Amino acid sequence: MHLRGARRVAVWSLVRDAKLEDHHQSLSKIMSRFDEGFRPLHQISMVFGSTTHGTGLISPKRGAAPRMNNDLILIVEDEREIAEIIRSYLERGGFRTVTASDGALALSHFHHLKPALVLLDVKIPKLDGIDVLRRIRQTSDVPVIMITAMAEDIEKISALRLGADDYVAKPFNALEVVERVKAVLRRVNSGGQTSERPVTIGSLIIDHSVHSAFVTRGTERLPIQLTHTEYTLVAHMARLPQRAFTRAELVDACLSETEVLERTIDSHISNARRKLELAGVSGFLETVRGVGYRLEPL
Repeated sequence: MHLRGARRVAVWSLVRDAKLEDHHQSLSKIMSRFDEGFRPLHQISMVFGSTTHGTGLISPKRGAAPRMNNDLILIVEDEREIAEIIRSYLERGGFRTVTASDGALALSHFHHLKPALVLLDVKIPKLDGIDVLRRIRQTSDVPVIMITAMAEDIEKISALRLGADDYVAKPFNALEVVERVKAVLRRVNSGGQTSERPVTIGSLIIDHSVHSAFVTRGTERLPIQLTHTEYTLVAHMARLPQRAFTRAELVDACLSETEVLERTIDSHISNARRKLELAGVSGFLETVRGVGYRLEPL
């Protein structure tokens, strides 16, 4: 997307977030100054905050600070202004942030800074987002939310097959991005907050206390490298083995806090099945034609 066009889309997403109705004159003035001077978006967001009371875009009051949860979010976006506005909204939401404008820098930050979550644009220089995701998944199950172009379904499917936990499409609502981040982190962090006993199905062990799946080989218990979303789906089905779950049921039970299509489940299940089979747990995740999926012990 042309830089000027990308900036205008991001600015108008702020307008949509704020649900402005009676500020056309002020907005026209802001957009005019924006086009003439290419004002950075974080300055424009401050203009919104100072001129549109009650819109939800007002910066925290002087002396007030957002409650920090200490989670570090890595923002990988080569459009500086878009990265800045995501950063601003995340920090208002209490997160720490670090940005990277290309794939190589993103991987460097990822390995050295150990972020809690990665927001990863697909179209970035040096290494594209799909390559970055592939390399992250070779060593880590840290949650990744992909940023894709709205019409590029192939990118979404490729990212999900490689283990992305969620995606947002451009042009996006900045507030929605923050909520997606919170939802994915809640899903991840809730994994260890349970007193449920491990579930054993054949050689497969689902240990809710550590939010992990294992395969038994003799006296050994070897971990299976599932992403958080993949684990959540497998663990949910493991509670009722042999029951067939519809895609809608799995979305409601495991991904209810994010807006995903039912077909998204197919990509996550396909990834989980492949990883189980590589670990020697074959035939457990079955497709039930016309219904959905079930975990069938052998």
